[in-house]
Amino acid sequence: MARLTDPLTPEAPPGGGWTALIDDIVAGRWTNPETGQIARVPYESIVFADSLDGREADLVRPLGLGSRYAVVADAATYDAMGGRVARALRPLGPVAAVVLDRPHADMAGVADLREKLAGFDAVVAVGSGTINDLCKYVTGLDGRRYCVFATAASMNGYTSTTASMTLESGLKVSLASHAPAGFFVDLAVSAAAPRHLAAAGFGDCLVRSVAQIDWWMSHRLLGSVYSRVPYIIQDDDERELNRRAAALGRGDVAAVGYLVRVLTLCGLGVSFTGTSNHGSMGEHQVSHYIDCFAGPRHPGSLHGQQVGVAALTLARLQQRMLAEDRPPVVRPTRIDAADMARRMGGPAAATCLDLFRRKAFDAAGADAFNARLEALWPALRRELAAFTIPVDAMTRLLADAGGPTTAAGLGVPPDFYREAVLHCREMRDRFSFLDIAADAGLLEAFVAGEG
Repeated sequence: MARLTDPLTPEAPPGGGWTALIDDIVAGRWTNPETGQIARVPYESIVFADSLDGREADLVRPLGLGSRYAVVADAATYDAMGGRVARALRPLGPVAAVVLDRPHADMAGVADLREKLAGFDAVVAVGSGTINDLCKYVTGLDGRRYCVFATAASMNGYTSTTASMTLESGLKVSLASHAPAGFFVDLAVSAAAPRHLAAAGFGDCLVRSVAQIDWWMSHRLLGSVYSRVPYIIQDDDERELNRRAAALGRGDVAAVGYLVRVLTLCGLGVSFTGTSNHGSMGEHQVSHYIDCFAGPRHPGSLHGQQVGVAALTLARLQQRMLAEDRPPVVRPTRIDAADMARRMGGPAAATCLDLFRRKAFDAAGADAFNARLEALWPALRRELAAFTIPVDAMTRLLADAGGPTTAAGLGVPPDFYREAVLHCREMRDRFSFLDIAADAGLLEAFVAGEG
């Protein structure tokens, strides 16, 4: 069983400081064990410290972002750190604070921020998910570079080269963008953030085991590309983080430090693979469905909170299926385009339908898959056991971190949560245990017990 805890007394920070290993990766001193080549990532500076107070200008100056600075925040993140950053950057040139009013990472938010940033060549984001995604995407459109000061350890997108955006159709997608030139974390600030934010970040980390199971299964059965590197670089830190799950709820700086390390290393994994599969498979599809189609039923829960709950659902499904001596038997995929349009709306359904058809089985495909699954099932069960964390242990860790563990705890209506688990596979072409269960006629009965 993988990456739980042990009774050893760990270091905090690790030997080499909070950015040990990360420094080597960014500086081009780390060799990719799969390729034997020096790793290259599109970042110039990643700095974490217990406090960055007084160091802000020294961190930004070497990036050469420009001469007219816009510090972008919302009301909460401006109070938490944005005002401090704006004041600290004044020796570098003219600085204006751009404080967004309840921003959303959607196309309207992009248009609004593009207008507000006209005339500024240096963009400094101060915030977490929405602020970072908006600044990343807007600067990526016109080639401006930017940096980000985190205010919460709530998600792993700080070091991603994609931006999570909601399209006009209502679909939430990852759009190609660029990386921040600098990523800076004052751990004391993140530790002082509302506790549910760190719990959301922990939920985003907890998905590792279920995502790895889905990805390895897809690799073995369908030949999809797979890489060990994202797991290699975060393995030790995941153990350290799990030891400290309960300390996250107390605002412990060391616990938040390890959380930031795991979130950062997960994001860096995309640079090595070109994909987010290592941390985003079936469980993320559940969260995406909630965000895209809940409408007024959405309780305002965060992405990380949702994927944490969904990870428990996927763990139950995977572990129940893998406990069987005999493999499931799939049938040709049933696609109900009219029902998709009813639930999703026409434009979103059309996009999803194209993606869904890419992984759907016809009769010949189902027969071939069943033959391969039959041949590989004993070995596959053994292989996937190495990635598994028992669902009871996952539930305890998430609860210790302060995260909800059920749909009711999220505030998502249980009937809608069951709909999300049943139909979310229609949204992406990534193949997961949700697809096997659905095509084997097992998913509907399983979903009835969720929520």
